[in-house]
Amino acid sequence: MDYQRPNHVETPEEQARVQRSEWQYLKIFVVVVVAIVLVAAISFGMQVNKSMGELVNERPAAAPAQTAQKPATVPASPTPATAAADAAKPAPAAATPATSAAKAPAAASPAAFAPPAADAIPEGPMGDVIRRGEQIFLHTSTQAKAFVGNTLNCVNCHLDAGRAAHSAPLWGAYTQYPAYRSKTKSVDTFSERLRGCFMYSMNGKAPPPGDEVLVALEAYAYWMAKGAPVGEKLPGASYPKVAKPAQAPDYARGQKVFNAQCALCHGDDGQGQRSGDVQVFPPLWGKQSYNWGAGMHEVDKAAGFIQANMPLGKGNTLSDQDAWDVATYINSHERPQDPRFTGNIADTRKRFHDSAFSLYGQTVNGQPLGQGTK
Repeated sequence: MDYQRPNHVETPEEQARVQRSEWQYLKIFVVVVVAIVLVAAISFGMQVNKSMGELVNERPAAAPAQTAQKPATVPASPTPATAAADAAKPAPAAATPATSAAKAPAAASPAAFAPPAADAIPEGPMGDVIRRGEQIFLHTSTQAKAFVGNTLNCVNCHLDAGRAAHSAPLWGAYTQYPAYRSKTKSVDTFSERLRGCFMYSMNGKAPPPGDEVLVALEAYAYWMAKGAPVGEKLPGASYPKVAKPAQAPDYARGQKVFNAQCALCHGDDGQGQRSGDVQVFPPLWGKQSYNWGAGMHEVDKAAGFIQANMPLGKGNTLSDQDAWDVATYINSHERPQDPRFTGNIADTRKRFHDSAFSLYGQTVNGQPLGQGTK
């Protein structure tokens, strides 16, 4: 006989308990639904804010005013800018003879390109060659002596190891080649440009194409120009152009400026200073200086370099007139012969120096220039 549980009739207490449980479940459900809705709303709001922020950030911001950065400087012409130079800084002249008002600070201009830091040269074979190029650049007369005929180093004209703006920095030159040059009347590679530096500025001979000296220097320049736009001339990439002076450049005025502002480092005779085998300050004329084929012998280029970088630690303080005058004085002295010399000064001037800025073949103080040094 099957047993059947008799029908159970819930008591009022049991019915009330069931109702309370159902009500609690409903409240929990409502709370969960509200929480889900709040989370979704918050997430949506964050996405909206992010999108609005991106739209705002995409709007071009007003460019902040750039303060013209003055490069580190060296004495009245190419020089190695060593720590010893700080101790030899010339004191401001109380009354520089024939010196017009000091040049006013340059107006704000775009900041110059920033090359990699010296300690950022990578490790490995490429880094080794870059470091080799750096050493050649800093100590050219000893590290590449087979190709150098004077006591100058690359850093004398390209300051701060080739970094300083307004002193023909490596980062400004490397990206400009290949390029047509009126000096050679051909399209030159950067390596060919370096060969010319050895011939003229270093008064030596050009390393053969592919020589390790050229490879190392080019590797150093390549690394220095990392991030620079190819083919675009950047601010500070060369020597600045100095405005035409109010008076024609004058030897006598230039000598006074030289004596007051330059002689302390370069000597009264312009032959610089040495410490042992190290040329601390370079000679500005004579047999140990750049020859008549170097770009620095042109008065306008020398004036630009001097005005922007000289005296040491005081660049942009000489007036335009002073820069033109002292550049004229420096380049009115004899120096090594132009390697392109044809055997005749007048002919050589006509072919290679037909410029108002070259004193080659001109007569200054009764002395014809272009004889060369012995």
